[in-house]
Amino acid sequence: MGNPDRPNRIELTGSNTTDSAEIRLLVEELGRDLTRITLSDMRPDRSGISVDALSHHAMVEELELLRHALDNTPTMIWRQDARDRVTWANAAYIKRAETVTSLGWPLPRLLDLPETGAETEAEFSRAKLEIDGHTFWFDCYSHEYGEERIFFALPADAAVRAERILREFVQTLTKTFAALHVGLAIFDRQRNLQLFNPALIELTGLPVEILAARPRLADFLDQLRERRMVPEPKDYRSWRKRISNLEAAAASGHHVEEWSLPGGQTHRVTGCPHPDGAVAFLFEDITSEISMTREFRTELMLCKTVLDGLDDALAVFGPGGRLVLSNQAYRDLWGDRAATVLDAIEGWQTLIRVGPGFDALCERLLTADDGGARSNGAISGPEGRLIGWSVSQISGGQRMLRFRMNEAVKAAPPKLADDPLPNAIGVY
Repeated sequence: MGNPDRPNRIELTGSNTTDSAEIRLLVEELGRDLTRITLSDMRPDRSGISVDALSHHAMVEELELLRHALDNTPTMIWRQDARDRVTWANAAYIKRAETVTSLGWPLPRLLDLPETGAETEAEFSRAKLEIDGHTFWFDCYSHEYGEERIFFALPADAAVRAERILREFVQTLTKTFAALHVGLAIFDRQRNLQLFNPALIELTGLPVEILAARPRLADFLDQLRERRMVPEPKDYRSWRKRISNLEAAAASGHHVEEWSLPGGQTHRVTGCPHPDGAVAFLFEDITSEISMTREFRTELMLCKTVLDGLDDALAVFGPGGRLVLSNQAYRDLWGDRAATVLDAIEGWQTLIRVGPGFDALCERLLTADDGGARSNGAISGPEGRLIGWSVSQISGGQRMLRFRMNEAVKAAPPKLADDPLPNAIGVY
């Protein structure tokens, strides 16, 4: 047995309590702080078991393959007994454990996982491992193996990072939507409300409780109808048809409607499709915009009426020579076929006799630099009437041309000789 204080070989025999099998335990010191433990079944019927060479070779090959696969997988795999002790682990687990603590037996538990129920076939949980200030995340799966349990820990750092980025992005969008003055309502492909912002509550007057219950699109519009926040339909059937048309138009492409509400407000409703069959609606109060547009249109009509009531013929040409504006007196005098200053000059030439005053007018209208060109003069107009002209520069690089009838000539137009009269063409 060797040294009795420290024997280098110990042999013990005993019986298994389960099936009363005789078991031999052999402990041997091999030196270099190594100890070999051998456990043998001493029953005669087990000692004679033999395996043919091909079967043995196949089992050895399969065992080597399984060991190689488990030791080279990046996934940590380990086994825990009923007392949550790690009784086996693959190379990835052992390598990670070596970076955390010194190894011993049983192996240290790296991840704290929730307790599993005995009736559960397989479970999933997410756990983290902190090493030197760095956090590593794992998606852990487990299943029963007899009275023990086998665990698989897949690296989940990329998934956790993506989820964090998505969560931050959603928070940013939520803050942005909350600051918008346009009401936003997003419905999923089943047409249930999934997202809305505070502006929608202010514009529609719908309670938060109704919106938070995620109503369907039809129910949402019915609530608006009850609060007179939609155009009043003639009957309920036409209202349902309007809902169907609005939903179909928004789902197929960009759709815009203007709702004139019974209370005098005007809302612009924009519907547009979203991924996975969802649809979004934007509600915007454009009452002030509509009022401003109407006032602006009224002012334009008033200005047009005033200009058309003047006796002087007026025309405004843009920087590129395009005819921007003309009044009724100008159209009565020269017609309304000209679109540019060149077209106008060509039309004038067909109606009058040209002379020095006409040349001065053309030079004033066609010269970019107005420094050396005359700004006023007179021409012999249609039917030989003497017409005074003046050109002035206005805002935006535009030029306003004014034709004024000579009152003395208006009463009795002079007869023109075959040649242009010098006294009829001159500076006005």
